[in-house]
Amino acid sequence: MTRSWIVPIFASLVGSSCMIGPKYVRPVAQAPPAMKELTGNDQWKMATPSDELLKGNWWEIFGDERLNGLEQQVQVNNFNVKQAEAQFRQARALIALNHANYYPTIGSTPAITQSDIGKNSRGVGTNQQFSLTAAATWEPDLWGRVRLSVENAVDNAQVSAADIQNILLSQQALLATDYFALAANDMQRDVLNQTIDAYQKNLQLTLDRFKFGVASRSDVALAQTQLDGARSQLTDLAVTRAPLEHAIAMLTGQAPSSLEIGSTKIAAPPPPIPLAVPSRLLERRPDIAANERLVAAANANIGIAQTAFYPTLTLSATTGLLTNNLANLFTYGSRYWSAGPNISETLFDFGRRGAQLEANQAAYDATVAAYRQTVLAAFQEVEDDLAELHHLAEEAVIQDEAIKAAQESLNLELDRYKAGTDSYLNVITTQTILLGDQITAVTILQRRMTAGVDLAKAVGGGWDASTLPSGDALRAITMTGQTKAPYPSSKPENPLKP
Repeated sequence: MTRSWIVPIFASLVGSSCMIGPKYVRPVAQAPPAMKELTGNDQWKMATPSDELLKGNWWEIFGDERLNGLEQQVQVNNFNVKQAEAQFRQARALIALNHANYYPTIGSTPAITQSDIGKNSRGVGTNQQFSLTAAATWEPDLWGRVRLSVENAVDNAQVSAADIQNILLSQQALLATDYFALAANDMQRDVLNQTIDAYQKNLQLTLDRFKFGVASRSDVALAQTQLDGARSQLTDLAVTRAPLEHAIAMLTGQAPSSLEIGSTKIAAPPPPIPLAVPSRLLERRPDIAANERLVAAANANIGIAQTAFYPTLTLSATTGLLTNNLANLFTYGSRYWSAGPNISETLFDFGRRGAQLEANQAAYDATVAAYRQTVLAAFQEVEDDLAELHHLAEEAVIQDEAIKAAQESLNLELDRYKAGTDSYLNVITTQTILLGDQITAVTILQRRMTAGVDLAKAVGGGWDASTLPSGDALRAITMTGQTKAPYPSSKPENPLKP
C-alpha cells in the first residue's frame, strides 16, 4: 500500500510527451514575381543559374584595396558587432539554462545541531544531532512547458545570431558609404585645385592686361574675388572631410587620432550586381531571418501560456543519515528516507492565466505583422535602389555632356576676352558654370556609389540563411553550455528548422 502511488505516477510519466501549444508554421510573405525597376534597365539584371551572387566579402566588387582593408577591420574590431556577439553567447547560455529543467535538482545539506533545552524543561541538558542528507526534486515535463521554453530559447538564439549579421552588414555598408563620400570629397578638392590654378592664371592675365590699359580695375577685382571664393570652397571641403575620416575610424574600432586616410578617389561607377529572384531575398536578408525567428519564439510563448492551465507534478525524495552520536553516523541504524509526489493546480486566478494567453497571442500576431512589414520594406529598398541607380546613370551621361559644353563655352569666352571683344564678367560666369558642373558630376558619382552600396545591403550582402546555427545544433547544447556546432556554423543541414 505504501507504494500504491507508483502505478498512476508511472502512467503519467509515460504520457509526458503531451504536445501543448500550436504547431509552428512559418507565416506566408508574398514575394513579387519580378522586380519592377529592372524593366528597361541596361545595367542591373536578374541573375541566371550561371551567375554568382554576392559572396561574403561583397564590398570587393568595387575593386578598391583600401576599402577592402578597412572593411575587414569592421568584423574584427567594431564594438557594435562585438556587443551583438556577446548577446548571442548570452542567448546560447539561456538554452542550456532552460534545458537543465529537464533534469532533477539534487542537493545535500550536512548539518551539526547542538541545543540546550534548559533545566526546567523535560530532557537532559545539551543535545547534539548529526545529519548527512541528500534531496532530489524533479518536475516531469508533462505538458511540454520545458520543451517550449527550450524552443523559445533556441528561436531567440537564432534571432541573436541573425542580428549579428544584420549589424555587421549595416556597419560595413555605413563604412563603404562614408569611404565613398570621403573619396568624392577628395575628387572635388582635385577639381577645385585645378580650378584655382586656372583662376590664378586668369588673374595674372587680367593684371597684365590692366598694366597695358586693356583691362579695367574692375576686371582685376572680379578675378581676385573669384580666386578667393574658390580657395574658401577648398577650405570648406576640409571641414567636411575630417568627420568622415573620424567616422571610418570609429567603425573600424579605432580612435580618430589613430587613423589617417590619404587622398583617394572613386575609380569607376558601381559594377552591376546580379540579383536573385525575389523569393530568394527572403533567405538572403538577416533582418528577415531575425523577424521570422521572432515569430517562432512568439508561437512558443503561446504554448507556454497554455501549459499554465494544467496541473504541475513534482516528485521529491530525501535520504540520509541522522544520529545523536557522531560515531554511529555511518551505521545502518542511522538511515532515513522519504519520497512522494506533489500535484498542484490553480483553481481560481480571476482571469490571470487567460489574460496572459491572450497577451501572448496578440504578441504573436504583432510579430507576424512585423515580419511581413520587414519583407515589404526589403522589396521596397531593392526597388528604390534599382530606380536610383538607373536614373543616376542617365543623369551622369547628361552631366558629362554639360561639362563638355561648358568647357567649350569657356574656351570661346577666353578667346573673346583676350581679343578684347568680350568682358571678363562673361568669363567668370562661364567658369562658375563649368566648376558647378564638375562638382555636380562628382556628386552624382558619389550618389551612384552610395546607391550601389545600398543595393548590395538591400539584397543581404553576401549573407545567406544557411550560415545561421541550426535549431538542431542549438538544441544539442549540454549542461556545460557547449554546442556541437559553434557559431558561426559552416553549413548546418537545416538552418531554420523550427
